[in-house]
Amino acid sequence: MAKIAVLGYGVVGSGTVEVFFKNKENLEKKAGQELDIKYILDVRDFDDSPYKDKFVKDFDIILNDPEVTVIAEVIGGLKFSYPYVKSALEAGKSVVTSNKELVAAKGAELLTIAKEKNVNFFFEASVGGGIPIIKPIHTCLEANEIDEIAGILNGTTNFILTKMIRDGMGFDEALKIAQDLGYAERDPSADVDGHDTCRKICILAALAYGKHVYPESVHTEGITKVTLEDVEYADSGGCKIKLIGCAKREEGNDISIGVFPAFVKDDSQLAGVNDVFNAILVRGDATGDVVFYGKGAGKLPTASAVVSDIVSAVKHDKTSRSLTWTDSEQSFVRDFDDFTCADYIRVKGASKEAVVAAFGKVEFLSRKNAPAGELAFITPVMSEKDTVAACEKLIGADILGRIRVLDY
Repeated sequence: MAKIAVLGYGVVGSGTVEVFFKNKENLEKKAGQELDIKYILDVRDFDDSPYKDKFVKDFDIILNDPEVTVIAEVIGGLKFSYPYVKSALEAGKSVVTSNKELVAAKGAELLTIAKEKNVNFFFEASVGGGIPIIKPIHTCLEANEIDEIAGILNGTTNFILTKMIRDGMGFDEALKIAQDLGYAERDPSADVDGHDTCRKICILAALAYGKHVYPESVHTEGITKVTLEDVEYADSGGCKIKLIGCAKREEGNDISIGVFPAFVKDDSQLAGVNDVFNAILVRGDATGDVVFYGKGAGKLPTASAVVSDIVSAVKHDKTSRSLTWTDSEQSFVRDFDDFTCADYIRVKGASKEAVVAAFGKVEFLSRKNAPAGELAFITPVMSEKDTVAACEKLIGADILGRIRVLDY
């Protein structure tokens, strides 16, 4: 029998226990042996829980119990999760986690420890909630060179943008609804400022390109500056605005990577992804574009991925050879100044002639009731530094908005 411990009994932790016991019989068939959750670690008391006899408050009880071979970490953050997970791996216990912050910050180190101890560190639930994406990249798509990954990786921001696009709501109003529905935290900065998406694209890029990508090295913008005027201009150009995390292989095995709002064409597979749903496009040299779609968060979808990893950890008696990457300096991450794409720019106080002189051939956009003196246009594909330089040529004009334009 395999004995399991769950660290944390919040939304995902309680969901993990729920899914485990609901599907226990079927999980045991897939694992090829009996399974049981022996401990649940939480500082709170749950006297009314049917699992009250399993709760402990001291992690060392779990760490020092030789019967526990798999630990599910669903606490979140780094303060407790990092020392707990590191100690568990060093003690020869496999660990599964939903903690994107942990994987993005410490993944290379923890994977190295797991390999040294011949155990596993699995984290399917850290990206995309219940959407399978980690396993497909390192198993199903392993015959491919991954040329590019791009995705809508945060359900909260996608919900807000959907409200702005469909219902004509301003950002603040749409955020309030997201908070009222429980999609956004009271402090929504991790979502709306792009940090959550940044952590997830770091994990995917590290897995695809074999080297750890630290969040601090990734250019990150959120959606707080997106306006209804931008939404209207996007619509006139046959586009939707989405918060995109993307990573691309460049020459010499460098990568370009970034997080930012972007125009995507209406015929893109990403444009029709609405509300709290996520979608991840993986562009392989053999497969072409493959898109993974579903609910990117939530109690049971995320718990489903955690429990799936538990079963995989029980079945694997050796370290996975394909789920790995090495630590790295950031020399292989290109400076964002060299990132290339087209841009949407909204400007006041510039003539069309001045715009063309600064940017070359552009596509001018329109919207109803645009004020006099306002122009909006899409630039040619240019580097970030060249786009900034061209904007500076519009002397005396005010740049009201700038959103990148991606081709997916």
